[in-house]
Amino acid sequence: MPPTITAFANSPDRGRGHARDMRVRWALEEVGQPYNVRLVSFEAMKQPAHLALHPFGQIPTFEDGDLTLFETGAIVLYIAERHDGLLPTEPNARARAIAWMFAALNTLEPPIVELGMAMLLERDKSWYDERLTVLNHRVRARLGELSVRLGDGDWLDGVFSAGDLLMVTVLRRLNASHIRGDYPNLTSYVARGEARPAFRRAFEAELTVFTAASTS
Repeated sequence: MPPTITAFANSPDRGRGHARDMRVRWALEEVGQPYNVRLVSFEAMKQPAHLALHPFGQIPTFEDGDLTLFETGAIVLYIAERHDGLLPTEPNARARAIAWMFAALNTLEPPIVELGMAMLLERDKSWYDERLTVLNHRVRARLGELSVRLGDGDWLDGVFSAGDLLMVTVLRRLNASHIRGDYPNLTSYVARGEARPAFRRAFEAELTVFTAASTS
């Protein structure tokens, strides 16, 4: 039986590939693993059946036989360890790829998400401009460090890996911002990820769900 993932029945990002199930879809497409998708509403995500799969009532979840996982980093690592194509076979290179997975989710994503949430939810606050300045500085600091490390390379450690997959999805959260444009090598890096056939298949699958929901 193919694994089953959960995804938004009606994605708040309007099918732009920012929802976190995109990461899992992309990983499965990269390794050529068929999968099923079970769509869940916001209401269903907070019900006992879904909370039994994801204790925080979010998506995605991943069910493979008698195993259920939540958290995209854990899911992508599970996929990468069981299929060729997302982790190098050489032990040190493999360890570095996993380190980049953690860096994407623990070092880059938190300030980027915090900035996005502030722009979405805090514009009416008296302290918004001051806070935005602080958050922009934090994001730019991390992007600057990443830009220096990437340099003129195509990928973070020579060849595409699960580390790049997660990093690209994190950096795509800045698509609506002008910040990433100040780092041309990061902009090109994201574009390379988006050009991969597996990414395109995952993106179209997620967009199809939103398009169907918005026309029903």
